[in-house]
Amino acid sequence: MRAPAPAYAADLNDATIDMARDVIGASLVDARARVGEVQLYVHRDGLVEAMRALRDTPGLEYQQLMEIAGVDYPQRPERFDVVYNLLSLTRNHRLQVHVATDEEHAIPSVTGLWPVAGWLEREVYDLYGVLFSGNQDLRRILTDYGFRGHPLRKDFPMTGYTELRYSEEEKRVVYQPVSLAQDFRTFDFLSPWEGAGYTLPGDEKAVLPQAKGAQTPLSADTIVKADAVQSQSQTPKASSEPYAKTTAESTADTGNGAANPDAKPEPANPDVVPSKGGQNQ
Repeated sequence: MRAPAPAYAADLNDATIDMARDVIGASLVDARARVGEVQLYVHRDGLVEAMRALRDTPGLEYQQLMEIAGVDYPQRPERFDVVYNLLSLTRNHRLQVHVATDEEHAIPSVTGLWPVAGWLEREVYDLYGVLFSGNQDLRRILTDYGFRGHPLRKDFPMTGYTELRYSEEEKRVVYQPVSLAQDFRTFDFLSPWEGAGYTLPGDEKAVLPQAKGAQTPLSADTIVKADAVQSQSQTPKASSEPYAKTTAESTADTGNGAANPDAKPEPANPDVVPSKGGQNQ
């Protein structure tokens, strides 16, 4: 059965790059093919015209804007890359357009070419802080109201700056600085059988010696003395001790089934008739 759309061909990459160089012109900074996909690096000032040429030029015809993604490179002067993923339905081919910028210079919005870009640009602005000039509704889209910072930046702490909780006193959700329940970055690497050399939270009142082998900060001599005091006490007698056998010469005599000296031989049962091969043989 013939496919409804042309099969993807890797040899389209070279022709796509050559045609993109012709239609974009000086705004094209670099063009390369990586991992089977074409990547075009375009200057931000010529982004809108380059995207219009990629959409409307016969032979390219990238009709759909599939996604806008952000990448953060903190070591670069222009630390952000905004990546536009385009799809050509007629050629069954995908294309990536990279635009570099920083925290101050805005990228021209492509909402005039693809209205769906408004939603995608808001997401990149919210998570990375990249500005888009011409977007009429550039608001946060994923973070909460009053959120400080941009979560997907490489210099943003994983725990954030603030946290929210429900306050029983104020009967509403309140914001407060992040307070970690435990320090995730302090490790003593001690075996749980050795015990810590410091007092754990909640053990401040544990000053009495515990059983031998317990995890206490006491010295070995103190534990030995405590064990000696405990060994002097006698083990309580069992409840059945008055009825236990005390004249057995060994433990084997208590249940080996020895014959009673006063016992008499049992009479034979006249009803049992031995048979060949039976259990009475």
